Amino acid sequence: MAAAFQISAAAQDQDDPPGRVARLGYMQGSVSFQPAGENEWVEAAPNRPMTTGDKLWADRDSRAEIQLGSSTINLAANTGITFLNLDDRTVQIQLSSGSMNVRVWDLERDNVFEIDTANQAFTIARPGRYRVDASENGDSTVVTVHEGEGESTGNGQSYTVHAGQRFTFTGTDSLNAEVDQIGRPDDFDDWADRRERRYQDSPSARYCDRRVVGFQDLDEYGDWRETPDYGTAWFPRVDAGWAPYHTGHWAWIDPWGWTWVDDNPWGYAPFHYGRWAYVRDRWGWIPGPREVRPVYAPALVVFVGGGMAAGSTVGWFPLGPREVYVPSYRVSPAYVNRVNISNTNVNQTTVTNVYNTTIINNNNNVTTINNARYVNRNVNGAVMAVPQHSFASAQPVAQSALRVNQQQLRAMPVTARAAVPPARASVLGAHANTAGRVAAPPQAVASRQVIAKTAPPPPPPSFASREKLLAQHPGMAVPRQELAKLRPANAPESHVRVAPPARPAQPTPAPARAGQPANGRPGGNPPPANQPGANNRPGNNFPNNRPQPNQPAPNARPEPGGPPARNDRPSAQPNRPEPNQPSNARPEPGGPPARNDRPPSAQPNRPMPNQPTSNARPEPNGPPARNDRPPSAQPNRPDANPSAPNNRPESARPTPPAAREDRPPSARPDNRPDPNQPRPNVPMPAQSQPNVGRPDVNRPDNRPGPPARNERPSEQPRTEPAPRQASPPAERPQARPDNRPAPQERPQPQREARPAPQDRPQSRPDARPAPPDRPQAQREAPPAKQDQKGENKHH
Repeated sequence: MAAAFQISAAAQDQDDPPGRVARLGYMQGSVSFQPAGENEWVEAAPNRPMTTGDKLWADRDSRAEIQLGSSTINLAANTGITFLNLDDRTVQIQLSSGSMNVRVWDLERDNVFEIDTANQAFTIARPGRYRVDASENGDSTVVTVHEGEGESTGNGQSYTVHAGQRFTFTGTDSLNAEVDQIGRPDDFDDWADRRERRYQDSPSARYCDRRVVGFQDLDEYGDWRETPDYGTAWFPRVDAGWAPYHTGHWAWIDPWGWTWVDDNPWGYAPFHYGRWAYVRDRWGWIPGPREVRPVYAPALVVFVGGGMAAGSTVGWFPLGPREVYVPSYRVSPAYVNRVNISNTNVNQTTVTNVYNTTIINNNNNVTTINNARYVNRNVNGAVMAVPQHSFASAQPVAQSALRVNQQQLRAMPVTARAAVPPARASVLGAHANTAGRVAAPPQAVASRQVIAKTAPPPPPPSFASREKLLAQHPGMAVPRQELAKLRPANAPESHVRVAPPARPAQPTPAPARAGQPANGRPGGNPPPANQPGANNRPGNNFPNNRPQPNQPAPNARPEPGGPPARNDRPSAQPNRPEPNQPSNARPEPGGPPARNDRPPSAQPNRPMPNQPTSNARPEPNGPPARNDRPPSAQPNRPDANPSAPNNRPESARPTPPAAREDRPPSARPDNRPDPNQPRPNVPMPAQSQPNVGRPDVNRPDNRPGPPARNERPSEQPRTEPAPRQASPPAERPQARPDNRPAPQERPQPQREARPAPQDRPQSRPDARPAPPDRPQAQREAPPAKQDQKGENKHH
């Protein structure tokens, strides 16, 4: 076995561990973890470094965040992932079930970021925001690209997914693809966005490279300050007597070996990058140079003590600025340079000198560091020591800490690694005692096979298969080449199937979905319903109903195709006058209720002005429509133009009834415009929202109506009622005139002198509806109305 550790320099280069790992940075609810090569699930521990082969499961009502420096992965409830491969150029994740949001800030040209599901492999092509959802039964995958671009591969086909698109892939033996626009974000998306902002807006990015995993957590737990010797340093807000590497535990993580896992929510970046310095009675963290790519280290400390004898102690203290870190695992000289130069201001010559005097490629169990001075070794309280058993069982070190006086410390040798063989608990971590008693994914999910575009490395062997070898070389991880030999011949088949070469294919457009969030947003589903008019208003209609005038309802009207009708609407505006209360008259005409709605019904009067109104009469037939119309008339708008009275003449309005109903108000705006072309404009302002509620509109109209009333006064001469009477007999239209009579109660009848006005009065009353019946008679009146118009003008 010893010969297995005799490796050449070339082999060392191949054995260099990755310069990056993932961090379990945030958990909410029940989150479980399974170390690479193991079959047991345990409760996950925050700040646990994750690498190839590690698995994570977020159970019901739970969420988790994994950080990789240049990217962040957010997991929703009931989601399970596995890192199929994680090194300096590849991030390959198996999504067995559930949903994940991925934010990629930096992606170099030769890097691979791949997400594999049961029926496809999605490769991210550029920085951006992505979401992947995998069904629990494994028969469908949804890929959403908010920003960026990617490619899905499966069953010999490949599909390019652009920003703003959502692809749904169904089937396993055959892959079917549908493309649609993305929908509105859900709660999970919103949560991921909030987490992302912590990264984007972090002040700490001014002092350390954004690729330093966990830097954003420093913002709320400490402060950046200038120091006389080390530049800007970060000082945590901690209790007096606190020291680095004193609150946490040690775990065994291949291929590095002993790895520090801190308990503090901010406890990741300061323990795997940079150096610690004791400044003015406080511990401060000094990050590495911002211009150099950071390289992860399992723990930037120096060990002290023996560790070989039973019952012996293991101690350590943090490295200081410009001090060289000597890895306890097999690495190349190039790696030693990278891991040091990226984490502190030290030149290569110093690194080489220390490396040459301390790294010996032989079977020595302990690598002793000689002729090196460590500033933190003499800081009071800097050294932490625990019994070997506590160290190897992943227990919180603070619970079993031993006091070490300076005399004992000076007698202890300084070493590059803790010569303590790992135990099963070391691999499972701080919550090893929860094994088999935590939430885990369903068996069908855990054993699901996925499609991969890039072939991942074989799964690592179990701890049991390498335990003996580790015991022979305490504290030293098994080199990668040797791990491959430890895989049993009858190893279970991999859960990954590499996809065959693929050809570009075109997806099928997804069928329109009424309820789709995106669609809803776009037009405000309700408005679309309005459509004709709604289109005009789209979503505004409601608010704008009155405002319709804004758009001069014309839009709505046009739909009805009754631009003319709009003119009518103007006449409807006369109805506005009704607001004066002629509306009351209308009610009298019959169907008062409807008429009230119809105030616009006055429109019939309009019809009189324009036989078209006769159409309006038809409206009477369909008072309902008119009701809408009235709203369309939106006398309110007319009111906006007091002149609306003139609008009354526009009886034409009726035409648009149906469509208008939805948007009646809008129609009205147009009407008014017609009478006084200018008014239409005014009405529009008034209209802001025809849709809002035609009824409301009517009322508003009434309000505007008052001005119209002024005109009516002139109309009051309606005393002509006699003609109205004629109208009353027949239909309400005239009844409206009759209503007018009712209006007569108002001064209107007095204006009988102005027979012509009578017609006008009719328009006021909602009697208009009746006019439809007496279109002809009213038409006769129209002439008079015309006169009245003139009279009104005089008024």
